[in-house]
Amino acid sequence: MTELEKLEVGLPYDFTDSEVNGRKLNAVLGCQRLNQISVLEIAERQAAIRELFGSVGENPNVLLVFNCNNGKNIHVGDDFLMNYNGTILDIRPVTIGNHVMIGPNTLITTVGHPLSPRGRREHLRMAEPVIVGDDVWIGGNVTILSGVIIGNNVVVAAGVVVTKDVPNNCVVGGIPARFIKTIENDL
Repeated sequence: MTELEKLEVGLPYDFTDSEVNGRKLNAVLGCQRLNQISVLEIAERQAAIRELFGSVGENPNVLLVFNCNNGKNIHVGDDFLMNYNGTILDIRPVTIGNHVMIGPNTLITTVGHPLSPRGRREHLRMAEPVIVGDDVWIGGNVTILSGVIIGNNVVVAAGVVVTKDVPNNCVVGGIPARFIKTIENDL
């Protein structure tokens, strides 16, 4: 298998491989284009978001400065907001539902590295998809780790590190994130 094929099926892969690295370079250029467009140029920014991401619903808003490492693996629904200094490391798919607001300085990562020094010296990386449901509010300075699924109608408190799945209709907080309370779904 090529390193790109390993990546696609979720096996450890060499992140220095030229094909794998080529995806990242394309994303870096796409982010650079997006970040150079004035926030006052809404239509132009939305067009750049649609070009960079894999799929986009209505009314996407990604504020400065945004970074990702593929772009085409990011799929967002309607009324998506990524606030300032957002990063999505989308080696594997990141699927985000409708009406999701993400606070500033937030990282969503599908990527992990081996615990063994040998694996790290061999430039190995593993990746698992991340899914965020509908009507989710993610506070500022949040980190969402690979393989996590966040349900619908969830509030992730500021500063949280989400390491495990989060059920529907709740608030989570702390490091690592843990259940705080149930919230009503009034839709």
